[in-house]
Amino acid sequence: MIIVMKPKAKEEEIKNVCRVLEENKMGVHLSQGDEVTIIGIIGDKKKILHIPFEQMEGVDRVVHIIEPYKLANKNFNPVPTVIDVDGVKIGGKEIVVMAGPCAIENQEMVTNTAKFIKECGAKILRGGAYKPRTSPYSFQGLEVEGLEYMYNAKKAAGLKMVTEVIDKESLENALEYTDILQIGARNMQNFKLLQAVGRTNKPVLLKRGLSATIDELLNAAEYIMAEGNSNVMLCERGIRTFETATRNTLDLSAVPVLKSKTHLPVIVDPSHGTGKWNLVAPMAKAAIVAGADGLIIEVHPYPERAMSDGDQSLNYDMFKKLMEELADCAKIAGRTL
Repeated sequence: MIIVMKPKAKEEEIKNVCRVLEENKMGVHLSQGDEVTIIGIIGDKKKILHIPFEQMEGVDRVVHIIEPYKLANKNFNPVPTVIDVDGVKIGGKEIVVMAGPCAIENQEMVTNTAKFIKECGAKILRGGAYKPRTSPYSFQGLEVEGLEYMYNAKKAAGLKMVTEVIDKESLENALEYTDILQIGARNMQNFKLLQAVGRTNKPVLLKRGLSATIDELLNAAEYIMAEGNSNVMLCERGIRTFETATRNTLDLSAVPVLKSKTHLPVIVDPSHGTGKWNLVAPMAKAAIVAGADGLIIEVHPYPERAMSDGDQSLNYDMFKKLMEELADCAKIAGRTL
C-alpha cells in the first residue's frame, strides 16, 4: 500500500501522514521526487483500513499493491535506485562492468587480471573464493586464502570487488574483504542466507535461480530488503529450459520486465547465461541495448587452463575488444560505459 501525495505537498502535510502511520505501528518508506512524494507503508494494512487518508491534507490518492513484494516494487518506489559502491554508481546513466576469473586460483593470476580489466574500463573485480559446484569433485575454491588474494588484487588495481557467499561462515569471512556480496543462483531461495546479508551494510548482487520466475526473484530480493538492506542488484544469469545448445537460456526479456516491475538495478551475466565464450560478446551487447545497468563477465588470461568455467571465459584480447564494442552499444542505449 502506498500513499501518493499531491504535487508540491507541504513538508508538514507529509510528516502528518507519516505520524499517523507510525502511531498505528506501521513502517514508513519515503520516496521524494522533484514533484511528488510517495509514502510506502510496510506492515499489516488491515490495521489502517479504517483511516480516511484521502481526506487528509496533501494526500492525492491511496494505491494498494497486490504483489507480495513491496519494498522491491516500482510502485512503492518509482525513482530508480542507484547503488553507490564507494564511488562506483550502479543503476545510473553509466553502465558498470564487473569482470574477472570464475575462481580465484593464485595471487599472480588475479592481480594481473584485475590490472588488465581496469585498463579496459571495468570498475569491479569479480571472482569466486567459495565455489558451490554441481559435482562434489570439482574445484570448490580457496576460501579465505582466495579472499585475501582477491582483496590484494583489487587494491593493487584500484577496483571494487564482488564475491559469492554460500553460508554464514563464508559471509562472516567475506565481510572483511569484499565491497559487494553475491548470492548465487543455487542460493536464491536460501532464505536464512538472504536474511543474513540483509542485516549487513554491504550491497548485494542477487542472481536469479536456475528455474526461478521473475516474481520469485523479486520476492527473494524482498527477503534482503525486509531486513533493512535496500542496496540490492538483480542479476539475470540464464535459466534452465529444454534447450541444450547453450548451458542455460539467457532470458534477456527479463531485463525490460524487471525494469517495469522494480526500481532496483539489473545486471546481466552472459558468461553463465550461455556457457560458451563465443556467445558472451553478442549477448553482452544485446543486454546493454535491452536496458541492463551492468554486466558481469568471466575473464581469464588462459581460459584453456582455468580451474573453473574456462569454456565460457574470455581471454584478454577478447575482453578488450568487447569493451570497445560495448561503448558503442551504450551510446545506442543513451548511456555511457
